Amino acid sequence: MTGLFDPFTLRSLTLPNRAWMAPMCQYCAPTTGADTGVAGDWHFAHYAARAVGGAGLVLVEATGVSPEGRISPADLGLWNDRQVAGLRRITRFLTEQGTVPGVQLAHAGRKASTDRPWRGGAPVPPEAGGWHPVGPSPLAFDHDHPVPAELTVDRIREITGQFADAARRALDAGFQVAEIHGAHGYLIGEFLSPHSNHRTDGYGGDFAGRTRFALEITEAVRAVWPDELPLFFRVSATEWLTDGGWTVADTVALAAELRDRGVDLLDVSTGGNAPDVSIPTGPGYQVPFATRVREETGLPVAAVGLITEPEQAAGILAAGEADAVLLGRQLLREPSWPQRAARELGATVPVPAPYSRAVRGRPRELADA
Repeated sequence: MTGLFDPFTLRSLTLPNRAWMAPMCQYCAPTTGADTGVAGDWHFAHYAARAVGGAGLVLVEATGVSPEGRISPADLGLWNDRQVAGLRRITRFLTEQGTVPGVQLAHAGRKASTDRPWRGGAPVPPEAGGWHPVGPSPLAFDHDHPVPAELTVDRIREITGQFADAARRALDAGFQVAEIHGAHGYLIGEFLSPHSNHRTDGYGGDFAGRTRFALEITEAVRAVWPDELPLFFRVSATEWLTDGGWTVADTVALAAELRDRGVDLLDVSTGGNAPDVSIPTGPGYQVPFATRVREETGLPVAAVGLITEPEQAAGILAAGEADAVLLGRQLLREPSWPQRAARELGATVPVPAPYSRAVRGRPRELADA
């Protein structure tokens, strides 16, 4: 049986355990000037804490491949070298702690240019520092979102190149895993779904047309990402629509295509492309989608979605339902969750030397602390 703290090798990279941090936007980057999209002190402290806490892989949040690809004006970016320098500080520290640094490359499409969630997340118009979003078709995400500009074929190819350029910069920044964000109703997912893609050219219509953009981006990124390093792809396995949307059968078919193009692991989530859908949430509610991909394609998968307890995470791996677990909100609540999980499961994770006395320490010192 696979254990939560067993190492996991993909290509030539060995991840120290299978308790990983999912990408979660912080919306804390500067929004104007030369430092737009640059990681700062908040990002360093945030990601450093999870590495110190024992996460085997830290996937840095959705990082825009272009200014208009950001979810919000306060997102991180990888479209210039100043942004590379800001991220390099983070990857260096993560690597020093034995954690593998990864990054999610993203374009938000029609869901771009929105405010920070704690300020309501409403669309930010150009006159307020936002921009006009783009998409596969002129279909707004929701009634309060603007209708996106339909992408031309030339612009589609330009964005494909931006993903490749961002991957080059990610490597320069010290990342060892790159993940393409094809989930949650952002640009790649918008192309995948018949709910949001009404095109009649070679990038729409049937399954082959709607998946073309995702596959071309994958090929472009894999061409510049080193052969010895793994490439992930995040997908929404279902949109939870009763009809007319992307399905788990589509996800399985796409996974096989991605595997053949050099993707090493599918990060399986759900939803995000249609508002006001009914989602039957509960502990591990998305795990069965990952399991189906793994069983039907042989492609390694990471499971996400209300995985909160060590025994639960260990059980998913022991049952062969996934190859790793990605924790999101639980790691926001508890940065050292992997260390707690190791204690409860009778395993070990490395503890930084300055903290070692809290593990091996003297009871009196701990009692007085």
